[in-house]
Amino acid sequence: MMSSKKLTQLCVTFWVVLLFCQGVQSHLEVGFYRNSCRRAETIVRGVVRKAIHRDRGAAAGLIRLHFHDCFVRGCEGSVLLDSTSSNKAPEKESPANNNSLRGFEIIDAAKTRLEAKCRGVVSCADILAFAARDSFDLSGGIYYDVLAGRRDGRVSLDTEANSNLPPPTFNVYNLTRRFSEKGLTQEEMVTLSGAHTIGNSHCTSFTDRLYNFSRTNSQDPSLDPKYAASLRKSCPKNRIHDPNLEVPMEARTPNISDVNYYKDILAHRGLFSSDQALLTNPATAREVKSNAMSSSGWKKKFAAAMVKMGQIEVLTGKTGEIRANCRVVNS
Repeated sequence: MMSSKKLTQLCVTFWVVLLFCQGVQSHLEVGFYRNSCRRAETIVRGVVRKAIHRDRGAAAGLIRLHFHDCFVRGCEGSVLLDSTSSNKAPEKESPANNNSLRGFEIIDAAKTRLEAKCRGVVSCADILAFAARDSFDLSGGIYYDVLAGRRDGRVSLDTEANSNLPPPTFNVYNLTRRFSEKGLTQEEMVTLSGAHTIGNSHCTSFTDRLYNFSRTNSQDPSLDPKYAASLRKSCPKNRIHDPNLEVPMEARTPNISDVNYYKDILAHRGLFSSDQALLTNPATAREVKSNAMSSSGWKKKFAAAMVKMGQIEVLTGKTGEIRANCRVVNS
C-alpha cells in the first residue's frame, strides 16, 4: 500500500507533468542535470540542510529569494547580483529589498560546491529554485520536482524591483493584478501568500497599522487588539526603524511551513495589511478558510504554484549565461 508521503509526491509530480504537457515553458525539464551534473540537486539540498540546521530561519529567506527573483525580470538569478562599478543599483539594494533579503551566502556555498564538481554547468537561477524547494520541504512542507534548465541574466536594476514586487500594503485588487501580470491566478496568489507562515519581518513593514493607520484610527481596527498590543511591545514607536528589531510572521510556529498563517488571518492576526486584506474579498476569504482547514491540501497547492512561478520569463538555450560566481556576471 502506498504511503501518504509517496502519494503526496506523486500528486505534485502529476501537476508538474501536467504543466509540462500544456506547454508552459516546456524547454525546462525535471532532471535537467541528470547527465551533465548528476548530483546537482543532491549537492544543493545538502548545503540547504546544513544551513537550516544552523539557522532555522534560513528556509524562509531562501523561499523569499526565489520569489523576489522570479517577480523581477523572471527567474534568472538577477536578485543575486552585487553592485559593481557599472551597475551601482542592483535589485538587492532597492528599497523593496534592502536589508530584508537573506540567504545569499547559502547560494554562494552551493555554487562553490557545484563549480568544484561540474564547472560552468549549473545556473544560479536553478540553484535558487532547488534551494526554495528544499527549504519548503525541510521546514515541514513537502518535496516536489523542480523543472530546471534556466540560465542566468546579466541585468539587475533596483527600479525594476520597486515596480514589480508587491508591497505589504497592497489590497486584494492590487495583489490579484500584480500576480496576474506574472501569469498567476488569484487562487495561486492566496496559496503563495502562505509562504508568510515562516520567517520574520522588520517593524517598518507593518507599523503604520499600529501608529498611523488613518485620520480617524491610529491603529488598524481589523487587528486583534491583543495581537496589536504585542506588536507595539515588540516594535515601540520610537524604535520602528531599528534594523535589529524583527517579529515573526506567524508567532506560534515561525519556522514550520504549516497553515497557522491562514488560521491567524481568520483570527485577525495577519501581520501585513496585505495578509489581512485576504479576508476582505469573498473569493480570497474562501481560499483562506479552505487552506486553514487542510494542511496537506495547501502544501500540494503551494508546491504546484511554486513550480508555475518558477517558469516566469526564464532564460534557456543560448540566452543568458551560466555564472561562475552568482554575485557577478561573467567577464
